[in-house]
Amino acid sequence: MVQHYEHQAIIEASGFCPYLRAFLEWGNVKGLSQDTQRRRQAALRRFIHWCDERDVKSPTDVTKPILERYQRHLYYYRKANGQPLTHGSQCGMLTPLKAFFKWLTRENHILYNPASELELPRKLRRLPKTILSVDELETIFNQADIKTEEGIRDRAIMELFYSTGMRRMELVKLTIYDLDPRRRLVMIREGKYGNDRFIPVGERALRWLEQYQNDVRPALVIGQDDGTLFLTDKGEAFRRGALAGRVKRYIKQAGIEVQGSCHLFRHAMATHMLENGADVRYIQAMLGHENLNTTQLYTRVSIKKLAQIHKATHPARLAREDDEVI
Repeated sequence: MVQHYEHQAIIEASGFCPYLRAFLEWGNVKGLSQDTQRRRQAALRRFIHWCDERDVKSPTDVTKPILERYQRHLYYYRKANGQPLTHGSQCGMLTPLKAFFKWLTRENHILYNPASELELPRKLRRLPKTILSVDELETIFNQADIKTEEGIRDRAIMELFYSTGMRRMELVKLTIYDLDPRRRLVMIREGKYGNDRFIPVGERALRWLEQYQNDVRPALVIGQDDGTLFLTDKGEAFRRGALAGRVKRYIKQAGIEVQGSCHLFRHAMATHMLENGADVRYIQAMLGHENLNTTQLYTRVSIKKLAQIHKATHPARLAREDDEVI
């Protein structure tokens, strides 16, 4: 904790600080999401602290070689568990630097942009390690004790995750006004990239949501009701980590040893819909992907349908069957 305050004091005293504040203010005026602003601030503060240790005190002192040196630092950095930063994490720390120095140049705070030619690590698209089957999902759902208020709430949460494929933060931010049971829709407000979207909700998930709203939620409201859909036992909105922990507990109780928690339902929804014939563009709309290439990742994990087609059409298989007849 002491070290945190020391880092904070270093950053506040740095010549970068006025520019950092102005850059973040510009982002707010532009309408960037709070998540984007938090990520930018964290990445830039990390860079400023690294610069201070090397006596780089101001944006005017930063050159392209310094940025390349910082990029190598991130590449060789090891976390407390000894693991390196992923390519995605490295990109997440370098992308805000490119935006920051582009802004500094445009506002004439520096004469040239040292980050203009900085090449970011290629972000690899990794396949999900685990796709839960329908039977595994049912086993997980059944771990919630629906004789209790907590169990009904948690079952409604998991059913909604699987039905819609929404992100964890999108679910946390839902309000009672975002649901439209009559049209079987839910509105995601300011999802990733700051976009709104409507997505359909299945009938089964709606039934659990109705039971939660009628029988459980009124008892969880403490004080003034701000409309947050899913409330903790203390009447507050869930924190992302706490929600992930609850879901992970049910997965473990089901005897399923996998990495991840809430996002597993998202992967499962997309894969199962594709296997049942849904067009990838509809999956893109459900998931809220800006780029179709991101969604097409799920066509690579939909191996069940591919295996069935392989079994039915591969010549070697047909030959074996002929041999058996002979």
